[in-house]
Amino acid sequence: MTTHGSPHIDPAVPPSGTGCSECDEGGGWWFHLRRCATCGHVGCCDSSPAQHASAHAAATGHQVIRSYEPGESWFWNYATNEYVEDGPELAPPLSHPADQPAPGPAGRVPGDWRAHLN
Repeated sequence: MTTHGSPHIDPAVPPSGTGCSECDEGGGWWFHLRRCATCGHVGCCDSSPAQHASAHAAATGHQVIRSYEPGESWFWNYATNEYVEDGPELAPPLSHPADQPAPGPAGRVPGDWRAHLN
């Protein structure tokens, strides 16, 4: 995947928030978070029960995401199923707050959360 200069990556767009937008609206929870590299939408990963990041990609055509986990900087292209370890620097913040647990958010994760992963 070529990330630099990609029409699917806008380095200037900040993330939409600190957690999955849809899970926050509906009271859900996530395993890990992903950030749309086109519009900044933060959604939950495909291991999460609701898989909002890939649903966002399918609904919008925004095919490139970046991990939104502390210490991770890899990108994924849903259209080509390609992984890239590093790409262009995106607008901060680059991850959810370090004190926010994964899975998260605190207080909404069921005790048997592992049984709910995809």
